[in-house]
Amino acid sequence: MGEIRKVIIDGEEFEVDVDVDGEIYRATIEGETFEFKIPESKASGARMRTGGGGRKRSGTVSASMPGKVVTVEVSVGDSVEEGQTILILEAMKMQNEVAAPISGKVTAVHCGDGDNVEANVPLVVIEPPMSDED
Repeated sequence: MGEIRKVIIDGEEFEVDVDVDGEIYRATIEGETFEFKIPESKASGARMRTGGGGRKRSGTVSASMPGKVVTVEVSVGDSVEEGQTILILEAMKMQNEVAAPISGKVTAVHCGDGDNVEANVPLVVIEPPMSDED
């Protein structure tokens, strides 16, 4: 089982189980599974949250579309785990849990509860833990 996401398709809300296998995504909606690929482009590849496959991933979290911050779940100095909810963003009348793209320490929070935010503006910055492998 992959990540459960709420999506709107043709104005109707669905819970979708999304699983990533390399470049192939599988979305299961009401028992029916669909496979798809997302074309790589310089703009979209830099912002992919999961399944990027690269060794280094950004700890900068941005909104993918304009919205309103419902609640910020972290503060500067907090340690977070990859996949942990760090804020809830309302966009297009839907509340979306925004997850940490990497594990590490929160070094900056650029938004607060109730703030209206624009797309692609940094909201939270997470610094990965130091490692000898780098």
